[in-house]
Amino acid sequence: MNISKIDLNLLIYLDVLLREKNVTRAAGQLNITQPAMSNGLKRLRVLFNDPILVRTSDGMVPTERSRALAPTIRKILLELEEALQGEEEFNEENSQRVFRIMASDYAASTLLPNLLRKINKIAPNVTIDIMTPSDVTFHDVEAGKIDMAINRFDELPQSFHQKTVWKDSFSCLISADNPIAADFNLSTYLSSKHVWVSKTGFGVGVGMNPKDVQKLGWVDEALARLGKKRDIKVFTRNYNVAMQLAYEDGLVATLPTKAAMIHKSEDKYTIIDPPFDIPDIELKMIWSPLLHHDASHIWFRQLVIEAASEC
Repeated sequence: MNISKIDLNLLIYLDVLLREKNVTRAAGQLNITQPAMSNGLKRLRVLFNDPILVRTSDGMVPTERSRALAPTIRKILLELEEALQGEEEFNEENSQRVFRIMASDYAASTLLPNLLRKINKIAPNVTIDIMTPSDVTFHDVEAGKIDMAINRFDELPQSFHQKTVWKDSFSCLISADNPIAADFNLSTYLSSKHVWVSKTGFGVGVGMNPKDVQKLGWVDEALARLGKKRDIKVFTRNYNVAMQLAYEDGLVATLPTKAAMIHKSEDKYTIIDPPFDIPDIELKMIWSPLLHHDASHIWFRQLVIEAASEC
């Protein structure tokens, strides 16, 4: 194969086809017609002497050869796009840049208010578009469609850049008139009804099973190590809902301390340390290698860390 005769567009077509596994969707991603994408697939089959995608009962499935090619093609295109980006200065005072952030409910309620206050002072025309974990995918971040994702992540693609925003402990939030406040220990904790709250990573959430401790997260895994289990009455992915339920229904909400401390000045709540050890959680921000050297993005990342240090 003579590399000088390869059309770079074909590599772009291949990258999108292997991610979408559908000619029509791939054409839409690249804003070209479906016949043009079909023609591109034909040329790829000739170039690599391989079917690339094979139609099965489950739809179009990549061949073994194309699956092996996928990470290499993705790496080549990312490095090429990064190399072609020109250096530029960023003037935050006059910028009308829109930064799109995927932020968990936890990050949105704890970090973003302080971040927005800082932006309003030094970059009054900059706009923030806040999206939820269900709105985006890893592909959106990798392609630079989303400037940054801020959440707790169990696993991340190796191509992503990442930085720890902070580490946070856990606290228990209960109603001030909850009788266990006067004698809060492991026994009274376990005898209470609880609200479970969490949302990590990306994508649409799935239903929770109280018996599946390994998927319940930090709090329940810590209890399991003690041979204990809490009585979960409500599952939610929204921290504000969890806090409200703690007040209105007498439930115990065990949640990251920075989220609990939002209500530290409200007399209707009591914030107490958990009666057992729970490992700290780590809030991270991640971004695409395509944006790593962008001047505006560098400025924004620094601002996020500054805002976090003041929370």
